[in-house]
Amino acid sequence: MNKYNKLGIGILFDALGLMSFIIPGIGEFSDIVWAPVSAWLMTKLYTGKAGKVAGVITLVEEALPGFDVIPTFTLMWLYTYVFKKEELKLKP
Repeated sequence: MNKYNKLGIGILFDALGLMSFIIPGIGEFSDIVWAPVSAWLMTKLYTGKAGKVAGVITLVEEALPGFDVIPTFTLMWLYTYVFKKEELKLKP
């Protein structure tokens, strides 16, 4: 899967996480289901230690009320393909 496909999928997953705000009363229940699913999806999109750490962060972010606005999948994509890439260029 190329990096732009991952970005598109990540934006879709972030949007799904935000959908709990749309349905009053049901939203918090959906977070109980979505939190572990999104954590698992994160570990499948991004393997290794970074994927596991991002999975835990995603689980916590989705489980806590009010934090659904944080686009964790998109932030992980930025970390992987923008910031980490620049970090590798700086190393001797």
